[in-house]
This record gives sequence, C-alpha cells and structure tokens, in this order.
Amino acid sequence: MVTDPIADFLTRIRNAQMARHRIVEIPASNVKKRITEILYDKGYILKYKFEDDSKQGVIKIALKYHNENKEPVIRSLERISRPGLRQYAKPADLPRVISGLGIAIISTSKGVMTDKEARRQNIGGEVMCAIY
Repeated sequence: MVTDPIADFLTRIRNAQMARHRIVEIPASNVKKRITEILYDKGYILKYKFEDDSKQGVIKIALKYHNENKEPVIRSLERISRPGLRQYAKPADLPRVISGLGIAIISTSKGVMTDKEARRQNIGGEVMCAIY
C-alpha cells in the first residue's frame, strides 16, 4: 500500500529515467493527471496518455532525453510537502526553483498549477514538488 501517491509518482519517473526507459506506467488519479499535463506543457516529458481500465486507470508517460548522450531532460524531481510535514506558502513566499529556471507544482484552491501561475493569480497553497 502506498501512503504517498505523489511521491510514488515522482519516484517511478525518477527510476525509469535512471534505467533509461522510454515509457513509464503509473496508476492514475486526478492530481497525478494534472501534474502530468504540467510536465508536458513545460517540456519535461515527450507525451502522455491516460488509459482507463476497470479500476482507477493508468497514465503512460513517454520520457524525454537529450539526443547526444541519453541524458534525461528532468534532472531533479523532489517532493517538498509530504504527509508527515505539509508545506504551505503564501503567494509572496512561493519558492523559485533555480531562480525561476525550474518549476514548483502548487496545489491551490483553484487547482494544481505551477508556482509562476499561482504568483500571477496571487494565490498560495501546498508546495507539492520541485522539478528542474
């Protein structure tokens, strides 16, 4: 049983990249689907597909690598807020990942979004993870 599904999501992507897999399959949830969409929009993954099976569904993610030496595009996936220690931030205190080059994914009252979108809409929330 997985107690932290977001950490499991990030770990599956991290492990697949270290093993140089092209596709990773992850059990689906609405939050994971939104995080996947953000990763695609920001260019961290090649493509994705949501598949519904009889249970909760599956997210298939095609990982993106640099061509010359098969280095993964995602250098770091880090879980910030965890079930044992939730991390919340006001709009002014939202983290800037590598001075704005990376993204932080924030769960707000208006949905899951990047730190830049949350700052633009002037809303805070739970800082779920940081990616660069």
